[in-house]
Amino acid sequence: MFPKFIKIVLAVLTIGYAVYQFIESNIGNGIALLFLAAVFVFLYFKNELILLSFLRLRKQDFEGTLRWLQRIKNPKTALTQKQEGYFHFLHGVIESQKNLTKAERHFKKAISLGLNMKHDLAMAKLSLAGIVMQKRRKREATSLLNEAKKLDKQGMLAEQIKLMQQQLKKI
Repeated sequence: MFPKFIKIVLAVLTIGYAVYQFIESNIGNGIALLFLAAVFVFLYFKNELILLSFLRLRKQDFEGTLRWLQRIKNPKTALTQKQEGYFHFLHGVIESQKNLTKAERHFKKAISLGLNMKHDLAMAKLSLAGIVMQKRRKREATSLLNEAKKLDKQGMLAEQIKLMQQQLKKI
C-alpha cells in the first residue's frame, strides 16, 4: 500500500517520538511507539500485499491471489529485490495452472532475483523442473531437480523430487 521509503520515514519518526516519550517519562507510550515502529520496519521487509497474497494462495484461491498481486502496480520500485522475487514466484504458481510458458518466465525471474528461504527457492526450482520436463528438456530438468534436492535440507520436498526423477527416466 505505502511505498517502501514512506515506511522507513514513518519508522524513523515513530522511533524519534518514542525517544521523546521516554525523555518525558512516559515509558508506556514510548514502548508502544517502539512496537509501532517495529511494525513499519517489518512491513518494509515483508510487503503487506505479498503477505495477503500468500494467505489467499494457502486457501487455493488463485483469483484472490491474483487480485492482491495486481494491486502492486510497479514491482521494481514498490518492492525490494527479494519481495519482487516472491511477486514473480506467486505469479508463476498462478500461471502454472494456465500457461506454462508464462509460468516458466516467472519462475526463472523469481530464481534470478532470489527468495529469502531456501525451501522457497527449492520449491521454485522444483516447479520450474516440472515445467521444463513437460517441454521435454531432460538435461535442464535434471539439473533443476538436483539443485532443488540440495536446497531441501529438511526433506520436505523429497517425495516430489523422487516422483519427478522417476517420471524423468521415462522421457
